[in-house]
Amino acid sequence: MGTLFIIGTPIGNLGDLSPRAADLLRTVDLLVAEDTRVTRKLLNHLDATTPCISYHEHSNPAQLERVLDALESGKVAQVTDAGSPTVSDPGASLVEAAVSRGHNVVAVPGPSAITTALSISGMPGDRFTFLGFLPRKGSERRSVLSAAANETGTLVAFETPQRVLSALEDIGSALGERRIAVCREMTKLHEEVFRGTASEAIQYFSGGRIRGEIVLV
Repeated sequence: MGTLFIIGTPIGNLGDLSPRAADLLRTVDLLVAEDTRVTRKLLNHLDATTPCISYHEHSNPAQLERVLDALESGKVAQVTDAGSPTVSDPGASLVEAAVSRGHNVVAVPGPSAITTALSISGMPGDRFTFLGFLPRKGSERRSVLSAAANETGTLVAFETPQRVLSALEDIGSALGERRIAVCREMTKLHEEVFRGTASEAIQYFSGGRIRGEIVLV
């Protein structure tokens, strides 16, 4: 029986990686990544030479079996491109498969864009609903937002720079002029948090190109 470590990695600032996570990234027998090109940058930062393979929603069953075979004889770690694996991330199927084979699954907590955004948003964080990435299609996005309109806690969602203005329009339409925080490039050099209403956010961000990872609260 092997051990699968679920390791949280920085969402931007590499200094946020925990010593425990760094040690495991250097010493496990195999590292399973969402995108090996992204993870290699982190490994290079650590001067680590750990073997690394990809596993994502488009991986074939043979890749999953390769990981499970590695678990039979050693320690394996799973990471995502940034933040906590399996949270709005395709890695949950690997955890499920490892558990079904009788392997240990151990969490190595790290940064989370969800809780980071909540902590700086100024919104209540005692109860919240995470919507994941909002749908690409406007009709589906509006449906998700309308369904969440009656939630009594804070709403949190991921969005891309290319769709954030459309998402803000739909938020204003479905949820009204409630308070919103647009958190961009968190923990990075150009971190920015806009606080206001959806219509105010649209006006603010319409002036130029929007870049970086975005969390809407």
